[in-house]
Amino acid sequence: QVQLVESGGGLVQAGDSLRLSCAASGRTFSDYTMAWFRQAPEKEREFVAGISRSGNTPYYADSVKSRFTISRDDVKNTLFLQMNSLKPDDTALYYCAASTKFTVWRTISGYDYWGQGTQVTVSS
Repeated sequence: QVQLVESGGGLVQAGDSLRLSCAASGRTFSDYTMAWFRQAPEKEREFVAGISRSGNTPYYADSVKSRFTISRDDVKNTLFLQMNSLKPDDTALYYCAASTKFTVWRTISGYDYWGQGTQVTVSS
């Protein structure tokens, strides 16, 4: 099992940047494929970005491609999401998720463990 704790959210203005972190504890972090999802009020949880176990292959939702960067530090057992050029549409609760699968899934069903989320609010 792995426990996930997100941090780094906040209230920012459009065009600003934020860096989210997800600290993992428990089982070996490098054993997991990792991802970020987000959920806006009255909307379904959606895939934002994912990264393979090796960290060599990132995947992004079209809506964040070229603005967000996912990365992982297996020594520090931490997943990151660098978010640049933020837009009001990026406002959501952001979740970190871990999967025992070898590939990055874009659906919530592909993930076994979830954090509690960190709120990101972008004002116009």
